[in-house]
Amino acid sequence: MAMTDHQYEQFRREFIDAVWREIDPLAAEIEESGRIPNDRLFPVLKEMRAFGLIIPERYGGLGLTVTRYLPLIAELAKVQGGIRALVHVHNSMAHALDALGSEEQAGPVLIGAATGDLSVAFALTEPGHGTGADIGTTARRDNGKYVVNGEKHLITNSDFASHFILFTKTPTGARPNAVSALLVERDTPGLRIEPLPETMGCVGGEHGRLTFRDAIVPAESLLGDEGRGLEQMEEALEISRVFVAASSLGTCERALELSLDYARKRVTFGKPIAERQAVQRYLAEMATDIYALRHMLADAAAKWDAGRRIPAEAAMCKLFGLEATQRVTDRALLVHGGLGYTRMFPLERLYRDARLNWLEEGTPTIQQLVIARQALINGVP
Repeated sequence: MAMTDHQYEQFRREFIDAVWREIDPLAAEIEESGRIPNDRLFPVLKEMRAFGLIIPERYGGLGLTVTRYLPLIAELAKVQGGIRALVHVHNSMAHALDALGSEEQAGPVLIGAATGDLSVAFALTEPGHGTGADIGTTARRDNGKYVVNGEKHLITNSDFASHFILFTKTPTGARPNAVSALLVERDTPGLRIEPLPETMGCVGGEHGRLTFRDAIVPAESLLGDEGRGLEQMEEALEISRVFVAASSLGTCERALELSLDYARKRVTFGKPIAERQAVQRYLAEMATDIYALRHMLADAAAKWDAGRRIPAEAAMCKLFGLEATQRVTDRALLVHGGLGYTRMFPLERLYRDARLNWLEEGTPTIQQLVIARQALINGVP
């Protein structure tokens, strides 16, 4: 049974309290060590039920609506980007598996994912190719199985994911460039998983390389119909783009909170810099971006929760969100001045973490392509 409004508000307060009480103290350690202490973090996330936020209740998750989920992922973005990315990918790809897989395929995995004992990652990006129809990984049918060859990289949560939604070409004589989605287990014969170098921001999260060398995948691992991979990819990424935009919102909100506090306390020539018109302009521009993004997200979430597809709205949220984080973190740095460039304030971390939002679930040019295509077909939402 879905949470009542009162139950959700209580859960939200407890979740946010746990974010700042249990997760925020880990942030400095993660930045220094370059790794997330999963042995300490995972019990906290399990207690918070963070692994099952949008997994359906029939699998043991909370089954939150998108409207109720967005404030939670936004709050995590305020604290530490690597943990935010970890929780985001886990929930987004569990949501995708529920949409793309059959009950027999998805059920056992999602029951484990709801508790954090299993996890699904997204295997799309490749080192030597683009995305979508340009991918180079292939899966050839052979006696009731697929033989997979190719490489994927920048695969978030590759260090602990139990399953991967793999997008691969499944060539046939009539359709040599057909793309399909396979659910691949971590211990698949012929699959090697390796770490990649540390990232600029969202420190501690793993974004590894998957190498398939005659990897053997059962034919029943096919998600949906063979050759529908591009359509399935768009479906999987659609709502996930909204989740990334909510992460942008959390970063923006935290940057403004820090800037307002600093502007009130920092005194030059005998008065707080908050009284200076130039600083007020920065703050006003930041607040305007946040207001606009917050309402874009509310609109997209309401439409999705009502059962509507939102390809244009999701891409708009993602595009505006990444642009907003750029502007807001830039202005926050200007408000803080030289000290903002040091690790004295969390702003330096937020500034680096925000840059991942440009790349997750598609670059700005991909969002622009989706928006323009939808506008040409259906007009502006």
